[in-house]
Amino acid sequence: MKKILYTLFVLIFSFGCNEDFLEEFPTSYTTPEKLGEALELNPNVGSSGLLGIYESMFAVGTGYENDFPNARNDYDFGHRGYDILSDMLSGDMVLGGKNYGWLSDISELTATEDYTNRNNYTMWRYYYYIVLLANSTIDAFGGSDANPETAEAQQGLGQSLGARAYAYFYLLNLFANDFDSADLVLPIYTNSTSENQPKSSVADVIDLIISDLTRSKALLTGFSRSAPNIIDEYVASLYLAYAYALKGDHANASSAAKFVIDNSGKSVQSITEIVSGMNDVNRLAGNVLWGTDLTVDNGLGLRSWYGQCDIFSYSYAWAGDPKIADVSLFDQIAADDVRKTWFRPSGFYIYTPHYKFYHEDRRIGGQRNITADYIYNRVEEAYLLHAEAEAALGNDAAARQSLKAILDHRIPDTSYLDALSGADLQDEVYLQTRIELWGEGKSYLAMKRLRKTITRGSNWLDFAGQSFDYNDERLTFEIPEIEIRNNPNISEQNP
Repeated sequence: MKKILYTLFVLIFSFGCNEDFLEEFPTSYTTPEKLGEALELNPNVGSSGLLGIYESMFAVGTGYENDFPNARNDYDFGHRGYDILSDMLSGDMVLGGKNYGWLSDISELTATEDYTNRNNYTMWRYYYYIVLLANSTIDAFGGSDANPETAEAQQGLGQSLGARAYAYFYLLNLFANDFDSADLVLPIYTNSTSENQPKSSVADVIDLIISDLTRSKALLTGFSRSAPNIIDEYVASLYLAYAYALKGDHANASSAAKFVIDNSGKSVQSITEIVSGMNDVNRLAGNVLWGTDLTVDNGLGLRSWYGQCDIFSYSYAWAGDPKIADVSLFDQIAADDVRKTWFRPSGFYIYTPHYKFYHEDRRIGGQRNITADYIYNRVEEAYLLHAEAEAALGNDAAARQSLKAILDHRIPDTSYLDALSGADLQDEVYLQTRIELWGEGKSYLAMKRLRKTITRGSNWLDFAGQSFDYNDERLTFEIPEIEIRNNPNISEQNP
């Protein structure tokens, strides 16, 4: 019998087998055929498939537990959960205690060397689940190359292509040791009924990401979204900048980032905003490019980013497993930089993100039902990517200008940048990226694409003071055992 789709999803429909998902056109998952039938009756129903994508980005159990419901995993809560894992691997986020055991194998760098470890499966499963949902919706709209007649269908296809590119972008970063174009890294699926596929090359994966995002951006031109969790042309353009930067195409990376800067209407956070907490996508609507407005109805609690990292929530961070800043990075933040106040400088909760991400009530262990929001991307990322690309191109003045656009809101005097050029300026952009985006899952991406060596600070419980190259196998996840066992086209772990 033919093996269909990504064999990783033998149990895919477990996500929708309870009564809540027995409606005719369920929002969390539906077949391309049903979506296609619904689209003929009502073009707006395409949003049902998209809702499943957006919900999966913050829902509990969309990775490991979707297939193993009796195996609890307290960082299996969508995109922001994997931000924590990658931030730890980047060396910038430290696991400050091991009282509960979660993430110890990430800190110890053992999870990434064992393809049977659930960390590998959880991330693989989540991102390929997004690919499946996106492909199902893309198929319902007529396929990747379709030209929908209505604006609603165009926007639906544009969002779906953007979601697929997002998933492949993270899969590539998390599962590729290096980015040599010919290296075989991931299976590619571009429709919802594909048989098991072999690994495709890094070049093919990047080309698919760029192609999907380019078309997504075009289809979403002029689209005004109704909520911040929806992909629009600026989200697509930001990830296009990331993809070009990863490819080493600095000119196109700069152009895509500049498009966001010039046209999104978003602005860099002010000094006042930056210490008021990145916890409200509505209050920060002028800054946030992509995020989710969480409410009590979403049902998040301990198993959330706040449940792992925020001492002002009922959390592991409060109870004894704090997630803190690497001390060597903290020491590189200038004394008069407002971002230094993000982190507690002393005491029991030293180096915790005291004023960056937190529940607004600021009561230790207080927030139990999560209403503080998730922010996936901010406009500062576009400025940093533009500065990075322009510095790589040798356009130092343009790079300094974009860097100053952020730092003018962070420190009293940015004139020191005027003396930086070449490699020194590139190093400064990288440092500011790590400081600005701490805890947002972007330091790992920068480490990989810029091919950096990281050194853990003295406050690490594991490997303190030791250095790791970006392509050290311990910093990259393994294709999980289940995929290797069930996909006959993949017979070995990552090369």
